[in-house]
Amino acid sequence: MNKITLLIVAFILTVPVVAQETEHLPGTLITDRPDATESPNTVPVGYLQVETGAFFESFKTGNTKFEDFTLNTSLVRIGLLDNLELRLGWDFVESSLKVNGSKLDNVMSGFSPMLFGAKVNIANEKKGFPEIGLIGHVFLPFTAGKDYKPETTGIDFRFAFAHTLSENSSLSYNIGAQWGDDSPEASYVYTIAYGVGITDKLGAYAELYGDLPENHNANHFWDAGLTYLISDSVQLDATFGSSITEGQDILLSGGVSFRIPTKR
Repeated sequence: MNKITLLIVAFILTVPVVAQETEHLPGTLITDRPDATESPNTVPVGYLQVETGAFFESFKTGNTKFEDFTLNTSLVRIGLLDNLELRLGWDFVESSLKVNGSKLDNVMSGFSPMLFGAKVNIANEKKGFPEIGLIGHVFLPFTAGKDYKPETTGIDFRFAFAHTLSENSSLSYNIGAQWGDDSPEASYVYTIAYGVGITDKLGAYAELYGDLPENHNANHFWDAGLTYLISDSVQLDATFGSSITEGQDILLSGGVSFRIPTKR
């Protein structure tokens, strides 16, 4: 855990250097974090985009409290064509359990399954019709630590939509489905997020999202946060949230995203 923390600190310290080296890039950075809503935009051809951070969440049921601390929530996006990107993601998770306020010794930790996938930009925004993208992933069991290793491969897909509401505001939403946790049950997912530019560099958003399993109760959540552009190529973010239905007690998140050319 200490080694991973040191790597994250070292990474954050390199951000100013990256910002200086990547000042002349095409357009302002558009990310798929910090919210649950994915954008329909793809990374430009010839560029690599890294979106990473950490988050803490807790779930409370009666006198039992589950706490998850996730480090290195890294998503690497590589522009392959004008409308196609490759996506790789990997998280390191530490989970603990408290009963009546006392933390138990059986702490779980390790990497979750790596995601491998792609995003396709299907249509640009035009005459009231939204920009549309399609995203799909597989989650590879053999890449996970033993505490988080499933027996079967998980998959998900979603359509991503975005509307420009004004010069400094937008509405984005996703619909899709996912299969995982060694269960054949499909879980349908949705998100909707409103974003607004407070200044040229500072933005804010509010979001509703959730999942609807076929044979279980639905889960609904909300979150809100801020983004700050250090440059057109580097962005910081912070988020807080909780669940609307019974479940998640609190969500806290922070991260950084940056884009660099793959060819000099």
